[in-house]
Amino acid sequence: MSTDAMKVLATALAIGLGAIGPGIGIGMIGAKAVEALGRNPEAQSSITTNMILAMAFAEAVAIYALVIALIIKFT
Repeated sequence: MSTDAMKVLATALAIGLGAIGPGIGIGMIGAKAVEALGRNPEAQSSITTNMILAMAFAEAVAIYALVIALIIKFT
């Protein structure tokens, strides 16, 4: 296998595996937030704020994976 093929494979694995976790995490965060809102609608502002903050942290992991994939691709 050539070096270019290995770079493409490593790039694909870095972003592919790096996006699975945040995708699952964001889905779980959203599901639990909707469940919490169904149980306690009065706490909407607190739940929404915490949900958005948790989603931002989960999305940061995907952005780090993208940066790593780009570094692998272009070096």
